[in-house]
Amino acid sequence: MAISNNEQAAREQIKELVAEYYEKFLKVDRESFNKGDRIPYSGRVFDDKEVVNLVDSSLDFWLTAGRYTDEFEERFAKLLGVKHASLVNSGSSANLIAFMALTGKELGDRQVKRGDEVITVACGFPTTVAPIMQYGAVPVFVDVTIPQYNIDVTKLEEALSDKTKAVMIAHTLGNPFDLKEVRAFCDKHNLWLVEDNCDALGSEYTIDGETRLTGAWGDIATSSFYPPHHITMGEGGCVYTNNGLLHRLVRSFRDWGRDCVCPPGKDNFCGHRFDGQFGKLPVGYDHKYVYSHLGYNLKATDMQAAVGCAQLDKLIPFADARRKNWDRFKANLQELSDVLELPERAENSNPSWFGFIMCVKEGATFTRNDITKALEENNIQTRLLFSGNLIKHPCFDEYVEGKDYRVVGSLDVTDRVMNNAFWIGVYPGLTDEKIDFVSDVIKKACGR
Repeated sequence: MAISNNEQAAREQIKELVAEYYEKFLKVDRESFNKGDRIPYSGRVFDDKEVVNLVDSSLDFWLTAGRYTDEFEERFAKLLGVKHASLVNSGSSANLIAFMALTGKELGDRQVKRGDEVITVACGFPTTVAPIMQYGAVPVFVDVTIPQYNIDVTKLEEALSDKTKAVMIAHTLGNPFDLKEVRAFCDKHNLWLVEDNCDALGSEYTIDGETRLTGAWGDIATSSFYPPHHITMGEGGCVYTNNGLLHRLVRSFRDWGRDCVCPPGKDNFCGHRFDGQFGKLPVGYDHKYVYSHLGYNLKATDMQAAVGCAQLDKLIPFADARRKNWDRFKANLQELSDVLELPERAENSNPSWFGFIMCVKEGATFTRNDITKALEENNIQTRLLFSGNLIKHPCFDEYVEGKDYRVVGSLDVTDRVMNNAFWIGVYPGLTDEKIDFVSDVIKKACGR
């Protein structure tokens, strides 16, 4: 979009004023801390760049996806080392679109159909599982392990059936699941691997000497940009893949189910808008209104993307800060290893941590709630490991085991996590002083 010299000069003046506004009114002193101050488990960390980008995009008044969206998708794909990225309006939408792409008839024998099975875990966030059930496929729940809090890969073969089409699981709190074993299992049985990377952006995993960021090992992957996540644009998410056909399906399901790939505001981008024959439609039917799938409108706005573009520059230092904070918690709390199961990084991984999780051991003289109550009373936010055991929630009351979902073996470890585990934040806004204070509260709650 070409603009005049006068308009460009006006924009620059506005951006300078916005940067000044940030310094005077929005900048947060994160170093200042007094006992009793709120210590959140996570939160947005930003500077003037995000605010300037946001205002700059608003001056375009292009309210849907535009130039910042294009920039974000291109840079994000390059950062992850994948070919294709598609921005959506949330991480939950990203999971929905990633799964729905696998239902495309264009995939032939590998198409996921209603009644087909998808291996996953019940110990996680519900929107990893929701798209499977909402479509009419069958989730097959496998237990997890402690202290990694990820899928128990020894159960994969037992979970397999002649209906299995995919594995869809998340990297728990930034700790990668056993990608080597899961990837080999999927390759052996010709299954799709969907990496829910929403809590692990920036994590690394090595297989046979090759290191990639998580999200680049699966057939398709997702990220979330909700404020607590590794980078944020308020609401927002992304679906990414190296598979050109899956990318084409993602774009279709994201953009109303259209067959046309013309971007917003660019009619007849393909050059064949009025000369095609599609389905039973008349020859020359406007390609912009041909629907090859029953899709959605899950695009993000350019203003969200503008914030995301500024955040991308901070991803690596954010990940480094998360690792540093996690390491400090681990060192501080090591003396509690007799009563608390402390987390361990997955083998062959370098996690970009989302949180520091602990599980109260059997025989301890206190409960999980004793610790979380003490933390919350000191204005320190705590979180449980999401659903704990999803199938025990009210949303499963209407579903029947063996028909709507399957469980492999017992979910004893999942239940242990549900009853005894909690986590605290490691986000870049924390300081050593805050981490040490949180650690002291935990120690006192454990009787030390």
